[in-house]
Amino acid sequence: MDTPASPPPYDLLGVGIGPFNLSLAALAEPVPGLRTLFCDQRPEFRWHHGMLVDGARMQVPFLADLVSLVDPTNPWSFLNYLRDQERLFPFYFAERFQLPRREYDHYCRWAAERLANCRFGTEVTALHWAPTAEDGPCYRAELTDTATGRRSFVRARNLALGVGTRPVLPEAFAPLAGHPRAFHSADYLDRRADLTGARDVTVVGSGQSGAEVFLDLLRRHGDDGVRLRWLTRSRALAPMEYSKLGLEHFTPDYTRYFHSLPGPVRDTLVDAQWQLHKAASAETLAEIHDHLYERTIGRPIDTAPVEITPGTAVTDARPGPCGGLELRCRHTDSGAEHVLRTEAVVLATGYRAARPAALEPLAPLIDWDEAGRYRVDLDHRVATRPGLAGGLYVQNAELHTHGVGTPDLGLGAHRAAVILNAVTGRTVHRLPGRTAWTGFAPPPAPASTPFEQTPVLPRPQELTRAATVGR
Repeated sequence: MDTPASPPPYDLLGVGIGPFNLSLAALAEPVPGLRTLFCDQRPEFRWHHGMLVDGARMQVPFLADLVSLVDPTNPWSFLNYLRDQERLFPFYFAERFQLPRREYDHYCRWAAERLANCRFGTEVTALHWAPTAEDGPCYRAELTDTATGRRSFVRARNLALGVGTRPVLPEAFAPLAGHPRAFHSADYLDRRADLTGARDVTVVGSGQSGAEVFLDLLRRHGDDGVRLRWLTRSRALAPMEYSKLGLEHFTPDYTRYFHSLPGPVRDTLVDAQWQLHKAASAETLAEIHDHLYERTIGRPIDTAPVEITPGTAVTDARPGPCGGLELRCRHTDSGAEHVLRTEAVVLATGYRAARPAALEPLAPLIDWDEAGRYRVDLDHRVATRPGLAGGLYVQNAELHTHGVGTPDLGLGAHRAAVILNAVTGRTVHRLPGRTAWTGFAPPPAPASTPFEQTPVLPRPQELTRAATVGR
């Protein structure tokens, strides 16, 4: 009896289904003849569920959906979602460019539940490089059904890692790991009830998450006497850069320029550009101020049990000897130290790219940089050692090589299209050549122009070419 033939390898296997791999799945789905599969261990799509606070809005326009900035005609666009939900007219009259965060999450779940190439409840537990004579150069992926524990195997010619980032617990807070009243803002809605009864609550971190948590606590504790405190090591609660030309740092043009820079320069820039991608929105900061202003009408502002203290770093945190928590703090400018006693801490201390455990069998075949990070080319393909010929692509793990636009949803569809074009070896999605008015790279110097002569200014397309030097 003939044995059934094994299915052909997938052209692309996605590990993890967050917004970025979901964008890749949505753009890949209509491509004729392209076999793709995207797996996630969770039973359903969930996006920052702990921060879907009432009133929280996206920091990018609705066009930063899964597909529109590459293919607005794609059936998985946000506007098509509104049509399916019969909400086009309400959205039209709302006249809001930024979506409620809850609606963006619902839109992504709508797409994830309908895309045939997305499989939830399936964990990719191991990845091996296993070429065969029948299938040629291929990965072999072990899949585990999270409900039954049943294992299966698939083969794929290319991988796309989209496992997202993990919450960061600063070293100073390590002694509070597992404490019922000390947790990361990623779990805020799930753990907010743990703050019940606390008369003194401290929020640490000045980014958007910290601002949203602090504002939510202000709204929930009007005149009940609960002391709310907001600490940040940043010297000022500066708003996120949101000018139109400033936003051009989130374009493919800037990504190409950033990628061309030496590694040490890139690392310095990422830290220096915190206001482009880590600060809170001016709108949220204004809401906090408005709330405090109205809350103190008719009384001195120092009667409100609220403290906002920038320029203060927490150097150590421990359970207090008489209950509660003790935070040892240092004032950045003066160097003065003090001990702060509080009953609960919410850590809005950011996220960091994570390496999935399934990748460990491939780790010896990856060409890591000096800091143990991926080396990533402009097509978002990871550099590998001789012997591994399959494409290995990453999404939201290349901040050090591609700059501040890496975690930005506005570049998600473009990056997915770049990966698809690279995987297929052809132009599946036509991408624009110039996307910014700003020329980030210096103009190329003429070969033999005397210093006294006026230099010839480059045309815009020449600036774009200059930005790709060092690719």
